[in-house]
Amino acid sequence: MGWVKKLAIGSGVVLVVGLAAAAITIAAVSEKRPEGETGPAADELAQRRETAVNLEAWEQTGAVEWNFAGRRTHLWDRKRSFARFVQEDLTVWIDLTTRRGLAERSGEKLSGKDLDKALENAWSAWVNDSFWLNPIAKLRDEGVARSRITLDGDQEGLLVSYASGGVTPGDAYLWIVDADGMPKAWKMWTSVIPVGGARASWEGWKTLSTGAKVSTMHEMKAFNLELTDIKAASSLGELYPVDPFGRLIAVLSGS
Repeated sequence: MGWVKKLAIGSGVVLVVGLAAAAITIAAVSEKRPEGETGPAADELAQRRETAVNLEAWEQTGAVEWNFAGRRTHLWDRKRSFARFVQEDLTVWIDLTTRRGLAERSGEKLSGKDLDKALENAWSAWVNDSFWLNPIAKLRDEGVARSRITLDGDQEGLLVSYASGGVTPGDAYLWIVDADGMPKAWKMWTSVIPVGGARASWEGWKTLSTGAKVSTMHEMKAFNLELTDIKAASSLGELYPVDPFGRLIAVLSGS
């Protein structure tokens, strides 16, 4: 059995060497998170970004539905803070404030730990996917720091750091805009992406029926992320005449 031991040792060495090489590669391509100027200059930049995507219209958007990366679909009642999450055979209805709700898999009602897991996964997916839908709407959330960054060519960039909230607090994003002031890309420093300064494009801008603008395509080195089937309205009733959250309301009221 000596050869088995040698093989195990050899495999371990290869794994260690491979991990070390990966770490060196990541370190080589990673960018250091920049530091900039906080205060009125940064806040004025944030205001320009908000105007570009028509944040005022977004605040009047009472309901929105979209598919995230072809993997899952969300219906978000923004007025009541309710959401419906659909992924394959799983459907979850959740109160985003209390994280209470109900879930079904293949039509069978979930309970106990299965329900708890479904609710937690739905909430986490909503946090991530709604952030990609319109992160400009979160520039002034509690725990957010905004900094003005000087880029190449004396262009201005807005670094947004999230000290709290969401699933991975501590993440930061550097917004880059085009000549018209429209966001065209950001660089990311996040806990889930090992490469600091990873870039994603913001393109395929779509104007919703309410007038708000959202980006539907993000190109990155490893993959592309697309948002599709986006529908929005000033109220949920305009999208669904029959309230799709009737069962959730019954659960929340104890009926």
